[in-house]
Amino acid sequence: MFFWMDTLFPIFFLAITAIVITTWNHNNHSPVLTVPAKVVAKREHRSHNAAAGDNIVHTSTSYYATFEVESGDRMELSLSGREYGLLAQGDVGKLTFQGSRYHRFERIRPQTGRTEEPTGNDW
Repeated sequence: MFFWMDTLFPIFFLAITAIVITTWNHNNHSPVLTVPAKVVAKREHRSHNAAAGDNIVHTSTSYYATFEVESGDRMELSLSGREYGLLAQGDVGKLTFQGSRYHRFERIRPQTGRTEEPTGNDW
């Protein structure tokens, strides 16, 4: 038990911190791109955490959407619950992202070919 706390925990903590900082730095140095894309999948990930001895369970949900660009490449991006709720599988539009960071998705209306900004009333 003490080996874990004294030796392995600091190593894991530093490794995770390095990964987070590297990803953050990569995203900040990536260009902001806007490309035609299609929503091909959506998923949610729920995690449950309970402190030892407590009767309290904390639940959080992460939201992801997979976009396919014109080249056929796919990318899964994390997004907010609000943005997740506004997307539907099969939506076509313009995806704006920076590295692995989602910015927005502007749906294109099939009838007019114009982009459509989501509003709070789209629920």
